[in-house]
Amino acid sequence: FFLIGSIKFFVILALTLTRDNKDTMVVTECGAEAIAFLKIYGVLPSATLFIGVYSKMSNFLEKKTLFYTTCIPFFLFFFLFDAVIYPNRASIQPSLSTAQSILGTSSQSTSGASVIFAKLIANWTSALFYIVAEVYSSVSVGILFWQYANDVVSVSQAKRFYPLFAQMSGLAPIVAGQYVVRYASRAKDFGESLHRLTWMVTFSGVMICLFYRWSNAYIERMAEEESRADEGKNKAVQPERKAKKKKKAKMSMAESAKFLASSEYLRLIASLVVGYGLSINFTDIMWKSIVKQQYPDPLDYQRFISQFSSIVGLSTCIVIFVGVHAIRILGWRIGALTTPLVMACLAFPFFSGVIMGLDTPRRLKIAVTLGMVQTLLAKTTKYALFDPTTQMAYIPLDDESKVKGKAAIEVIGSRIGKSGGSLIQQGLVLVFGNIISAAPVLAVLYYSVLAWWAYSANRLSELFYARTAMQESKEHEE
Repeated sequence: FFLIGSIKFFVILALTLTRDNKDTMVVTECGAEAIAFLKIYGVLPSATLFIGVYSKMSNFLEKKTLFYTTCIPFFLFFFLFDAVIYPNRASIQPSLSTAQSILGTSSQSTSGASVIFAKLIANWTSALFYIVAEVYSSVSVGILFWQYANDVVSVSQAKRFYPLFAQMSGLAPIVAGQYVVRYASRAKDFGESLHRLTWMVTFSGVMICLFYRWSNAYIERMAEEESRADEGKNKAVQPERKAKKKKKAKMSMAESAKFLASSEYLRLIASLVVGYGLSINFTDIMWKSIVKQQYPDPLDYQRFISQFSSIVGLSTCIVIFVGVHAIRILGWRIGALTTPLVMACLAFPFFSGVIMGLDTPRRLKIAVTLGMVQTLLAKTTKYALFDPTTQMAYIPLDDESKVKGKAAIEVIGSRIGKSGGSLIQQGLVLVFGNIISAAPVLAVLYYSVLAWWAYSANRLSELFYARTAMQESKEHEE
């Protein structure tokens, strides 16, 4: 548990640092509305390209090699961004006026899609960092960690270990947030802050690879000891299992898509992932736009967001103890339904605060606080309950479905959810002029998605219990 849990800790540590940094750069340089454009025109195509490459690599690369080949390039990019790209951004980025002239946008314009695109072009290095960090956020947890954990943890162990793995999702943001608040954001400028942040991200990448290597060595050593201890049945069964795995045919990407479309079980898992992506996106961009109004300076914004990440981590650690008992005692269904129910209760005061208006500093502060509480508890229940229950749902599946089905759902599914939410918000901005004015419509869409999410979770619970019972009966027979 310690070795695998340490992988989760450093994965989340790097994720938190890069996530908060990408938000700081894009929101303060281009505005929170730019996030909606980046998720559709940058993140979604990049995630789709990644899953295509990953699916191809999974056909011929051994699992260990696939892990390193997937993990290392991300950390190389983060290092090169700090060492090469960001220091030279002035010479490789066009000015805002140049970008506006290319797009034919008036320099007097202050809002609209063309203004946002001009800012993204003028700050394309920050946009690139945002895209890579977003893809990493899906790949690191969904594929690098959980796919490995699902391979080596049994269903019976998962009920005890998976909520504890979520504990790492709480501890890592506390460390990451305080590192930024007390050290990185205290730098003389944002460039120096980026240096300090990159040191920790690079260290996390090295530790992920080391703990992955050590945990594999430990598992292989334990398997050899068990094999030697049981000279009879285990020796006969184990080679037979390996032989069956080797006979499994590898599917192409098109075949994988058809397989996902024909599987109700995987469609329901995708519904949970897309549901969370849509709902959190409906409130996230609006809240960050309000936060920018209160903290326009990059270092102040970075400090606030990092402090928020620490609070999320601390809250997650506290809720974990409840989550452990909720999943173990109350069952998978309660754990899966808790997140949408909590989000439904807490979003009402936030939407109400925004709809009432942000025309005074007091109202702005109230809206920021309400949004912080709503986002805080949404993320807390996500880490403590949504992630463990969603990942447990993959365990009864065969290896092919775990690898390709999981990769498609975790990367493309989460991106469709978040990018779909961004696309909807783009349309609302065109109609209403800004995202704040569209708050009443967003509230209706938000609760509609939560209702669909809750229905899917309830239906999936029936299939999960049935498959788990079938898998456990097979294990007893063997």
